[in-house]
Amino acid sequence: MRFFFILLLLFACSAKDSEQFDQIVEASCGQCMFAMDGQVGCDLAVRINKKSYFVRGAAIDDFGDAHAEDGFCNSIRKAKVKGRVEESIFVVSSFELLSEDPSPES
Repeated sequence: MRFFFILLLLFACSAKDSEQFDQIVEASCGQCMFAMDGQVGCDLAVRINKKSYFVRGAAIDDFGDAHAEDGFCNSIRKAKVKGRVEESIFVVSSFELLSEDPSPES
């Protein structure tokens, strides 16, 4: 019985850290725009529910020059992402950068 309780407790703790997300988030350079530390250089990050996470599974330069005027080191963009948080890192299974200025419907 004690073993079952410990197993259940471990499962409950690990389930919280691997919450699945499928939503539109803010994406940018973690160091330049979200004032994150813990990594050296410029790295892709997302902000979900006012909390920032570095990204694994997509790189900052996968979406153009990060240091361009509209790059991640100079702007915060919107992205539709799917993934999960794992040990304080957002592990993406899908990352789609959204247009900055969607055209209005006629």
